[in-house]
Amino acid sequence: MIAGKTSGKLQAKTHGSRFKVQNPGPETRDPRPEDLILKTHNLKLKTDFMISGRTRILGIFGDPVAHSLSPAMQNEALRQAGIDMVYVPFRVRRGELGAAVGAVRALDLLGVNVTIPHKEEIFPFLDEIDLEARLIGAVNTVINRQGKLIGFNTDAVGFLHSLREDLAFDPAGKRILLIGAGGACRAALAVLGREGAAWIGTANRTLSRSEKLAKEFGTIFPGTAFAVIDQDENFLGSILPTVDLVVNTTSLGLKGETLEFLDLERLPAGAGVYDMVYARNGTPLTRAAADLGLRTADGKGMLAGQGEESFFLWTGEKPPPGVMKRQLGKNER
Repeated sequence: MIAGKTSGKLQAKTHGSRFKVQNPGPETRDPRPEDLILKTHNLKLKTDFMISGRTRILGIFGDPVAHSLSPAMQNEALRQAGIDMVYVPFRVRRGELGAAVGAVRALDLLGVNVTIPHKEEIFPFLDEIDLEARLIGAVNTVINRQGKLIGFNTDAVGFLHSLREDLAFDPAGKRILLIGAGGACRAALAVLGREGAAWIGTANRTLSRSEKLAKEFGTIFPGTAFAVIDQDENFLGSILPTVDLVVNTTSLGLKGETLEFLDLERLPAGAGVYDMVYARNGTPLTRAAADLGLRTADGKGMLAGQGEESFFLWTGEKPPPGVMKRQLGKNER
């Protein structure tokens, strides 16, 4: 809110939390509506957002957060849908999460996304947790319903959406091998079990973590067989010819690493390879799969899919089809 007489043009440039107010010069006048514009230059959006007293605020909590592509895709979706909201990145350090969540209530933010390192730590600060978020063990979306904060996880829905759209893959009755045993693996296990996968194997360096997951999810989804897979190259190689899909749920590949223990040549011709990591020119895993003629996709579709589900939870509307994924592509150029 602006109190008293103000002049000049107020430009809030979304570079983290820094805002710049231009010097109005010698002229003094009340601001015009067109002066109150949020310029999202660093998000590479072509259109300005008109900010008013009715504009609702969404955001993302994380550290680091300046690299996040979520503001670009969410703001473009809001603009195209004609919804009077704006999505802002907030850097929230460890130890500051409780105060940040309190600010959601105090400032009446409509909701936020939550990313590293807060997806698990946010649980005790919320009033209610969705059942799937509890199963996955992480919250990535918070909705403020009149001061009641409810946590959801849209990663599983985003993953399923990407499998169907980017790989034309339906998990029902399929055999799927997951690499890793962390939070992203839990999201994959939850949705693949729910969708009726016939067999899911988890391959992780620490077998005890895979064993724990197989026991936990096997109880929840008795119609799916859960297996613990050793990353030994020979043993893993004997499994690969029997699977329909391989999914990397780890961060390997983010810095150019290869999954040397994974011999993609052992996969059947119709198999798919999905990497939750994403990069401008593909990841080492997706490039290797493509070289072998295998169907492959990286995590951009999952990022867009989870963002679309968060958008729906906040607004009650589906975003314009494909807008988030297209925006991600533009910000890679």
